[in-house]
Amino acid sequence: MNIDEKEVHTAGAVDRALSGRRSIRAFLPQAVDRETVESILQVAARAPSGTNTQPWRVHVLTGDTLRRVVEAVCAAFDAADGSHRAEYDYYPPEFFDPYLARRRKVGWDLYGLLGIRKGDAERTRAQHRKNFEFFGAPVGLMFTIDRRLGQGSWLDYGMFLQNVMVAAVARGLATCPQAAWIDYHRIIGDILGFDDNEQLVCGMALGHADPLAPENSLVSERAPLNEFVVHHG
Repeated sequence: MNIDEKEVHTAGAVDRALSGRRSIRAFLPQAVDRETVESILQVAARAPSGTNTQPWRVHVLTGDTLRRVVEAVCAAFDAADGSHRAEYDYYPPEFFDPYLARRRKVGWDLYGLLGIRKGDAERTRAQHRKNFEFFGAPVGLMFTIDRRLGQGSWLDYGMFLQNVMVAAVARGLATCPQAAWIDYHRIIGDILGFDDNEQLVCGMALGHADPLAPENSLVSERAPLNEFVVHHG
């Protein structure tokens, strides 16, 4: 294989990993060994960050600790007493188009696959609750940042998270990044022992996708280039 053929092969592999990343919402109970998780995080840590600050910190949850977090947060979710609030706004206070239309479409595409009809609050809530079970994944990841860092470090963090998800795909695994956990940061922090400056960014499910789950057939649409690209010169 000459150098040009190697470059084409490499580009194809990277493109397949990027295109193959999807948010999976049903996992098999099949375990993922610690070595694999650490290899994913090691390569993901090559993400760029301003002045090499590397603002990420990762809590890997398996076994009894994962169970404790799931049980505690599910209990709080079921109580629905209004006492839990996120530390930061992941979404805007009010959506507007084209973002509102995209949000609605992916939501109803998912619910359509699951047979959840519009207005079915009970089943909608039950589906949302699965977030707090990591959708059955054997590994849960909690990502935190030092709250004293600035907005640039949060941008850096996004590149690290993308690396985690693409590296998982390259190893035949699946993920689901989850902002839903941030409402319960106090519970999670108490169990995992966050220090005073440690702030929850998001959670992520990691494992083997259930190939028979209808929700895993969802492939969300992406806007065409002419909707977000402007060429100059």
